[in-house]
Amino acid sequence: MDPATIALALLSGALIGFVLGLVGGGGSILAVPLLVYVVGVASPHAAIGTAAVAVALNAAAGLAGHARAGNVKWPCALVFAGAGMLGAAGGAEIGKAIDGQALLAAFGALMIVVGTLMLRGRKGGANPDVRLTRESASYLFPRLAGYGLAVGLLAGFFGIGGGFLIVPGLIAATAMPIGIAVGTSLVVVTALGATTAGSYALSGYVDWPLVLVLAAGGVGGSVLGRLAGKRLAARKNLLERGFAAVVIAVGLFVTASAL
Repeated sequence: MDPATIALALLSGALIGFVLGLVGGGGSILAVPLLVYVVGVASPHAAIGTAAVAVALNAAAGLAGHARAGNVKWPCALVFAGAGMLGAAGGAEIGKAIDGQALLAAFGALMIVVGTLMLRGRKGGANPDVRLTRESASYLFPRLAGYGLAVGLLAGFFGIGGGFLIVPGLIAATAMPIGIAVGTSLVVVTALGATTAGSYALSGYVDWPLVLVLAAGGVGGSVLGRLAGKRLAARKNLLERGFAAVVIAVGLFVTASAL
């Protein structure tokens, strides 16, 4: 990579990390457009594969703090992630078989849908004590596995973490509060990102030096994002709506450019 590409990749990684630290999610959906239109990755498939690695690394880094705080329902997360990995493996194979420009157009459409859903906000459930046990498995297991498979398919196809889908899926399946759903979702995001990344890596669609540069930028960006998030905590809803508007705008640009 030339110095200009390295600088753009660092800035892109910092922006992704900053958004993750500021609003607590959503930054990964910007990774593919940034890699294609800012860093200059020529292949949409390579951009998706590289972004998937970055997504998995970001989620794994954030998981430790939530686990220490007790915000992870591990049995629920493992069932959701297990089914999701099957879906992600299938989705990645489908995505690799589709024309790159068509895949970008579909990705842009997904961004528009995601941004619209983000504008509606997220509401948590009312069962903080939910647990996957022998007694509850008869109704919780199929719900977790069903939502996990569907979300994994989309995450693998588009090379995204899918947190914006996983969190509502966990809440719908278990009625857990949103704070616990966010922490639990990071287990799933890590698993789905790693599965998608592995599939794309086996096909030669991961730029490993670029992954390292993105990760380096992401570390600094996430620190700044968390600091800014603490200062602007009272305006979190406004920040999330502003970010949703940016996601919709970028989605429109990506779709128009691809078409």
